[in-house]
Amino acid sequence: MTIRLEIEVTGAKILLELPFGITITETQVNMWLVMLGITALCIWLTRGLKVKPTSKRQIVAEFLVKTAENFVSGNMGKKWLWFAPYIAALFSLALFSSLISLLGMYPPTSDLNTTLGWAIMTFVLITFYKIKTNGPLGYAKSLTEPVFIMTPMNILGEIATPMSMAFRMFGNVASGTVVSALVYAALAAANSALFGWLPGILGEMGEKLPILQLGLPAVLSLYFDVFSGVLQAFIFCMLTMLYIASAAETE
Repeated sequence: MTIRLEIEVTGAKILLELPFGITITETQVNMWLVMLGITALCIWLTRGLKVKPTSKRQIVAEFLVKTAENFVSGNMGKKWLWFAPYIAALFSLALFSSLISLLGMYPPTSDLNTTLGWAIMTFVLITFYKIKTNGPLGYAKSLTEPVFIMTPMNILGEIATPMSMAFRMFGNVASGTVVSALVYAALAAANSALFGWLPGILGEMGEKLPILQLGLPAVLSLYFDVFSGVLQAFIFCMLTMLYIASAAETE
């Protein structure tokens, strides 16, 4: 009995190599599928809107918009309502990029490049609002407080913000994939050891039928893919709002 388990957590595999060193990875393809799916869903929900909603589709669309606005205003204040589309788009991408694993596809959030890209966007916005609020000189001065010797540590603290955000989501999603794969492989070994001793055709059928692999992997998938996916998308958006709102109020 030989069981081979291969797990990739550093990035998605390359699907196509183009000239000039350009590659198309599984992450890029699946991310485009997620974006197309979200776009199609938005078009369907907003088709034929009326002043007074008469269809369940419009009621759902208005509920989602109101939820996003309440989410933003409750954490950033009503003056930030215009920021709701960005947060809603970020939450949708993060959520569906994790849930796509339920279809047996590689989740883009398991690729550090994806989460790091989102974190860098947040970092750019944080820095922009710090400079806008305090001015370039005020922002530069804040890096030297409380004493000048702390400047290197303050700079590292600034850089640590996007890095921690990126690795938090990536680590949780990737670790869930690894744990699920390890449990599935362990159940396969246990299934073979438990039923392989049966004589003749019964032993052969017992080894091939994934009896022990029924149930538990589905429960783990429900946690890692659904609950953890929703939770990590929520945390990422929450940190984005808090960091940006805090940067805009810095004096």
